[in-house]
Amino acid sequence: MLPHRIETVTARPSRRQFLAGVASAAGLVVGYRMVGAGPAGAQSSGAQAAAANPFQAYVEITPDDRILIHSSQFEMGQGSYFGIATLVMEELDGDWARVDVVGASGNPALYGNLAWGGFAQGTGGSTSMTSSWMRYRQAGAIARAMLVAAAARRWNVAAGEIGVEAGDVSHPSGRRARFGELAAEAAALPLPGDVPLKAKEQWTQIGSERLKRYDSPGKSNGTQTYTIDVKLDGMLTAVMIHPPKFGSRLTGFDAAEAKTLDGIVDVVATPRGVAVVGRDMWTAIKGRELVAAEWDDAEAELRSSAAILADYRNLAKGKSAATARNDGDAAAALASAATTIEAEYEFPYLAHASLEPLNAIARMDESGVVEVWGGHQMPDLYQAAAAATAGVTPDKVRLHVMKTGGSFGRRAVADADLVVEAVAVARALDWKAPVKVQWTRENDMRGGRYRPAYVHAVKAGLDAGGRLVALSDHIVGQSIMGGSPFAAMIKEGVDPTSVEGAANLPYAIPNLRIDLTTTELKIPVLWWRSVGSTHTAYVVETMMDELAAAAGRDPVEFRLSMLDKHPRHAAVLRLAAEKAGWSEKLASGRFRGVALHESFFSFVAEVAEITYRGGSDFTVDRVVCAVDCGIAINPDQIRAQMEGGIGFGLGAILQEELTLTDGVVDQENYDTYTPLRIDQMPRIEVHIMPSGEPPTGVGEPGVPPIGPAVANALRAATGKTIRKLPILKSISSA
Repeated sequence: MLPHRIETVTARPSRRQFLAGVASAAGLVVGYRMVGAGPAGAQSSGAQAAAANPFQAYVEITPDDRILIHSSQFEMGQGSYFGIATLVMEELDGDWARVDVVGASGNPALYGNLAWGGFAQGTGGSTSMTSSWMRYRQAGAIARAMLVAAAARRWNVAAGEIGVEAGDVSHPSGRRARFGELAAEAAALPLPGDVPLKAKEQWTQIGSERLKRYDSPGKSNGTQTYTIDVKLDGMLTAVMIHPPKFGSRLTGFDAAEAKTLDGIVDVVATPRGVAVVGRDMWTAIKGRELVAAEWDDAEAELRSSAAILADYRNLAKGKSAATARNDGDAAAALASAATTIEAEYEFPYLAHASLEPLNAIARMDESGVVEVWGGHQMPDLYQAAAAATAGVTPDKVRLHVMKTGGSFGRRAVADADLVVEAVAVARALDWKAPVKVQWTRENDMRGGRYRPAYVHAVKAGLDAGGRLVALSDHIVGQSIMGGSPFAAMIKEGVDPTSVEGAANLPYAIPNLRIDLTTTELKIPVLWWRSVGSTHTAYVVETMMDELAAAAGRDPVEFRLSMLDKHPRHAAVLRLAAEKAGWSEKLASGRFRGVALHESFFSFVAEVAEITYRGGSDFTVDRVVCAVDCGIAINPDQIRAQMEGGIGFGLGAILQEELTLTDGVVDQENYDTYTPLRIDQMPRIEVHIMPSGEPPTGVGEPGVPPIGPAVANALRAATGKTIRKLPILKSISSA
């Protein structure tokens, strides 16, 4: 295992390296670059000045036999680096002990997210493997072919006689060479034409149950480096003072007393507040306590979350502003239905609450290039924002894409808030030292960018035969896409993230209407792990159980009866039910609930088993999950992501809630905002559907079904559906 380190803090010695890659626009490319000659990703020197910058690449074989993979995708714990490395290594036949993966940036032509059309680089929407599936396999195959060609030329033998295994190139004559020995010769060869990829029956890495994450040792022994760990010579630390209410404007601050504290370097205004800069974080925090800031609340949000949701409930009763789907005539079908169920659902704001609080580091090097270390989930945006803040052109910005201790969407922000703060503070100090802006947990919790609050007004109808004939849902909440780089996806007033999971229902419902009213508030919102499906899946799947009960039908059978045209949905539902022993009788006091949902082109069914003791006393004991995510690149990682998503979603529906009182966020830390505790984690079984379809995402799809599965188990126990989240608060107040 190679040591993990920040290689870009000091320049490495110049050396020729072999690089192979696949450009989404320009085709296959290969070339040299001189490491240390200029900032990789900044397009600022020599051959890198070309607009398409073809010498940025995916696979780098160094003379010292390292395999360095340049990832277009950001690693935040979901395993994208491992997945991409697996794709490369499947075709390259390299040595896993020599592998490392680093974040790449600065070249959308090479690193643009293909699932988003390739126009920009970014990680989100569970698209990492979808975007990487072909190009990283091709990169590995090209690199292997060129290494083999170099060996064939050196030994004067046919390329077809050469074998490759674990980074060792060999010939039956006994001649052998390591990748690093052949790298320079390989780089001098012309790029091969059509290099075939391995057939599925030849795979040894993709789908392997034995393959374990290459980066686990570093995370276990503390050598893995995150942004919070970065230490640069002379680095200062800044902590932030943000407005207490969203929309407040800084009118002034008094830092005189803070500046008398030993170790305080300066106190400066930033676009969002005030930065207190010290020689270390503790000193900066002590200085912050001595700064008096003044705010103008004239434009601020002053309502409580309870008042906001009350307004939402009134809006949900009225006419919607837009319609996302309108099949048949839902109103007429509901009016003539034999049985109708009408319900109102309420969902609170939610924080991302990532383990590593938000942070970024900025400095300007001796050549005038601005360097920024951080969790750069949207590199193109952050490069542009850093350039604008620093007053330089984007080619003078170099991003160091760090591995990150969680994101769940929070580090993909259109205005690059952390990056802007770090660059703004460093510039305010005339670039005299590197500056790390480190948010505290309280900054993080109160800093905005939440999963929006929502209200749903739902009505559904059954005919006399117990068939679902109509469903309408009026959704009220803020837009996430509005004001983001994806705002163009809002069509006719419908933000797709507000209605996903409802507007694309797989169930055969002849009369279906999904309406949307988008609200305008000062509270900043953002995508949160599985985005709109966090609330739509809960509404749809709890309604399905209620409707099944009203029809006198089994919940699984009821769903399956409407899935004839969606065999992948039906298959995971059957598998989860089978593995959970759905038809088997449970012991007294134990109950099951089921839910099914598609998100990000992956299909997940979950069965939750609970023990209910009365009132609000219950535990979630077991969850059985079935997932169809296409070809399983790393089965063990898929299971890990399903388990993580279930735990993440379970904490949210049981007890997480972000509230405001008179516009001020009430929660500050993990004592008052409470993700799932370890003693609440159920036993989880994950079953992966065999598939020949291209791989889809697993980072998010495990989240949506857990809420309704647990709610449906509670309904089986109590006869009541919980419609106001979080669950534990609703049960306790009932």
